[in-house]
Amino acid sequence: MRYFVNALLAAGLAFGLSLSGASAQAPAPAPLKPASPAAVAAAKEILTMKNVSAMYAAAVPNIVQRTKETLLQNNLNYQKDLNEVALVVAKAMAGREKDIGEQMAKIYASDFTEQELKDLVTFYKSPLGQKLLAQEPKTISASMQYMNQWAQSFAEEVNGQFRAEMRKRGKEI
Repeated sequence: MRYFVNALLAAGLAFGLSLSGASAQAPAPAPLKPASPAAVAAAKEILTMKNVSAMYAAAVPNIVQRTKETLLQNNLNYQKDLNEVALVVAKAMAGREKDIGEQMAKIYASDFTEQELKDLVTFYKSPLGQKLLAQEPKTISASMQYMNQWAQSFAEEVNGQFRAEMRKRGKEI
């Protein structure tokens, strides 16, 4: 789960960083269903047990760094100033990554009922839930490695088919 969410978070952060002069507007998220404070609290507990905060802990410094690098591409003569400003901005924005966790809890609380979230908390505290929390990152990592290897092998096979079909047409590529 962590690797999957990391990939999504990285993709989302990368998408939001297209700062080439024009401000990219991400589509507005779907409105969340209202959730009780108890549901949000249970969602936060689940996210804590899953150590989700580790995924976005470096979001602020990473975004500050990427923004600085993007600005440097067109403003090399301001490198010293941009390096200094990056420190100021990082300090001013420190802690804002907690917004991610707050919203994630609200999303969970919108997608699951309060009772379902409480049941999930109970499950994650059980021996099987603890094993899932410990084992799932390794399982997902191995699955991702297999999918990457499969995709590479399959892409080579597809490439071979393209070449064979083009050869039939008398065109070497």
